[in-house]
Amino acid sequence: MSNPPVQNSNIIKRHPVAAYYVLALGISWLVEIPLVAVKQGWIDPPIPFAIHYLAAFGPMLAALLVTGLITGSEGLKELFGRVTKWRVGWKWALFCTLSPLAAFAVACPVAWLIKGEWPDLRLLGQANYLPYLGIGVLFLWLATYGFGEEIGWRGFALPRMQKTLSVSKATLVLGLMWALWHTPAFFYLDTYEKLGVLMLPGFVFGVLCGAVMFTWIYNSTGGSVLMVAIWHAIFDLLSASKAGQDIIPVAMSALVVAGALLIANVDKPWNFSRVEKHVL
Repeated sequence: MSNPPVQNSNIIKRHPVAAYYVLALGISWLVEIPLVAVKQGWIDPPIPFAIHYLAAFGPMLAALLVTGLITGSEGLKELFGRVTKWRVGWKWALFCTLSPLAAFAVACPVAWLIKGEWPDLRLLGQANYLPYLGIGVLFLWLATYGFGEEIGWRGFALPRMQKTLSVSKATLVLGLMWALWHTPAFFYLDTYEKLGVLMLPGFVFGVLCGAVMFTWIYNSTGGSVLMVAIWHAIFDLLSASKAGQDIIPVAMSALVVAGALLIANVDKPWNFSRVEKHVL
C-alpha cells in the first residue's frame, strides 16, 4: 500500500497550481469567513476586524508551502530571487513607482469636477480598522496586498501557468481565480459591499484588466515579483485609502482598464520572452 504522505506529495507535484489555489483560498477565507459571520449577524464574538489584513498573506503562504513541497530549498531560493529582483532597468522601476501616482493625480481633478472638492491627502495614512499610520501605511500595503498577494499570484501561479498555456489564456484564467479569491470581502468590507451585486461583472472585468497589467509588468521585467508588488501596493494605497473614496477609485480603475486594453492591442505583451523557464 502506498504511503499517503508520498502519494499526496505526488498529487501536489502533478497539480501544483491547483494545490496552491486551494491552499490560498483556504488560508485567506479562514480569516475572512469569521468576519463575514460577524458582519452578517450570524455570530457575535469580539473579533477585531483588523485581522482582515492577514487574509492577504494567504497567496504568499500557499506559494511558499507548495514550492517547498515540490522543489525544496532550491525552489524557495529561486522564488526569493524573483521576489527581490530589482535590476530591471530604471524605466521600469520608475513606471512601477510613479504610474499609480500619476493615475491618482489624474483622478483628483476628476473628483473635484464631479464633487466640487479635493481629496484630503492627510487621509492617505488612514487604513480600514487601524489607527492612523501616516507613512507607515505604505509598508502595510506593501507587506499585505503587495508581497502577500503577488508572491502567490504572479510569483508562483502565473509562471507555471505560462508553461502550458499562452500568456493571454494564463492571464485570463489567473484573473478569474484572483477575482473569486475576493468573494468574502463582498460580505463584510464596506467598500466592496457598496458595489452591490449589479457591479460584480464590472468588478471582475476590472480584475481581469489588472491581471493584464501585472502579467505585462512581470514578463517585461524578466519575472520581477518586486516590481509587481510595488505597483500593486501603491495603487491600492491610493485607491483604497480614506482619501480615495467614491470617484477616485473609479477613475483610477478606468485608467487601468484603458491601459490594459492599450497593452493588449498595441504593445503585444503576449509576445514577450517568457520567464517561466527559470521556475523549478
